[in-house]
Amino acid sequence: MPKSSDSAATQSATQIADTAPRASCRWFGKFRHCRIALLSLLILNAPSSWAAHPIRPLAQEHVVVGKSPNPATIPLYNPSIVRLDTGRLVASYMVSGKYDRNVKSTTHVLTSDDHGATWQSRHETSIGQTRLFTAADAVYMIGSSSPLYIQRSLDHGANWSDRSAIASGRWHQSATNFIHSKGNVYLALEKRINSEIDAWDPGDLAPVLMRAKTQDDLTKPESWTFSSELAFKDIIPGYRENNLDLDYFGVPFYAQKFPKSNILVRKPFNRNSAPMGWLETNVAQIKDPSHYWHDPTGRTFHLLMRSHTGGTGFANLAKVTENDDGTMTTSLETAPSGKQMLFLSLPGGQMRFHILYDAKTELYWMLGSQATDSMTRAEKLPPDRYSLPNNERHRLVLHFSKNLVDWCFAGLVAKGATASRARHYAAMTIDGDDLAILSRSGDEDARNAHDGNLITFHRVRDFRNLVY
Repeated sequence: MPKSSDSAATQSATQIADTAPRASCRWFGKFRHCRIALLSLLILNAPSSWAAHPIRPLAQEHVVVGKSPNPATIPLYNPSIVRLDTGRLVASYMVSGKYDRNVKSTTHVLTSDDHGATWQSRHETSIGQTRLFTAADAVYMIGSSSPLYIQRSLDHGANWSDRSAIASGRWHQSATNFIHSKGNVYLALEKRINSEIDAWDPGDLAPVLMRAKTQDDLTKPESWTFSSELAFKDIIPGYRENNLDLDYFGVPFYAQKFPKSNILVRKPFNRNSAPMGWLETNVAQIKDPSHYWHDPTGRTFHLLMRSHTGGTGFANLAKVTENDDGTMTTSLETAPSGKQMLFLSLPGGQMRFHILYDAKTELYWMLGSQATDSMTRAEKLPPDRYSLPNNERHRLVLHFSKNLVDWCFAGLVAKGATASRARHYAAMTIDGDDLAILSRSGDEDARNAHDGNLITFHRVRDFRNLVY
């Protein structure tokens, strides 16, 4: 394949970078101008296309996996994707009847045997907001429901069992991650403890870590162990009184009006901020023995969640510890000072993100949304912006970290042409040297940035080469 002009420009810049340090040091002798000279050379020799397109998306091109039959009333939600040992990709997404009572919400399951180029429809189910995960030779699909339902495929996603109830209660989730450890599979959902909040209710939710042996039949309730429940609203003193015992870092960003939302703008668009909370939980295990939070027994798991504060840059953090009797206890992590850490700095933590551990690089990779304009007043937002100023959904970005705390920007994965054309709520899986990504997306026909009309497949090639 011939090189594009962009790749030729990159090669030219590399050659300049290789020679410029020696040249600049020769020009300036012992003066401290080497860096300035190098920067000047790069700027003067850079092609004009760099100014127009300073950052190229890693995977802007995509395959449309799902398309709404009526974008105005039938949005598509919750993409999930896994890669099997055979190389097959299994994907799912939900077709929602949220705005059309004549449409029954269903989850669609598809498979691809050519690395995502084409997809074959395999199954439909009434389970909503599903997440795919693997255990031994089976593929499972678990969903948000009351009670909690699960289905299993023993033939690589081609056929599926009937749904089975494995837990009572009201459950919520997004298609976040799962991990394997010590012959077990672990994944986290949220459970509604009760309904105190008369608005969007992440404050009512408690993250629950689930554990099962991979060799067991996970459609049976007895196969699962659930961690203890810790609801967000029960953590911060003064939460219900709207006098939260928090200060100095601007959380919550807007005044809280528990149990209702704080209406910021009524017309022409209703923009409001619900009471604070957490949701859409990822689970991770710290493997570095030098990490402050490393557990040498392997019994501690960390939960990282989208943090609804009204602002940006924070995720929520909790941990789950396995006890000697096999039970699991949810609590807050602590800093070396002894201070509890409910909030963790994390780029894009205000929206749903997906964390994936890569054993080859020994790094955590995170796919999430980039905020660029959270400080515009709510009443000043343009019509194509959805909800609060911190709720941008059209720039999908990739980061990596060695410790779950310090995140390095790896690249812009894909972006919508406008704020209403979303690329967000994406799931990913490792496919050889690449990241295979399924995104909740929208085009010019989308109802808004939240209620998109497309599910799109993207591929970040040679993702490990992004490490620096």
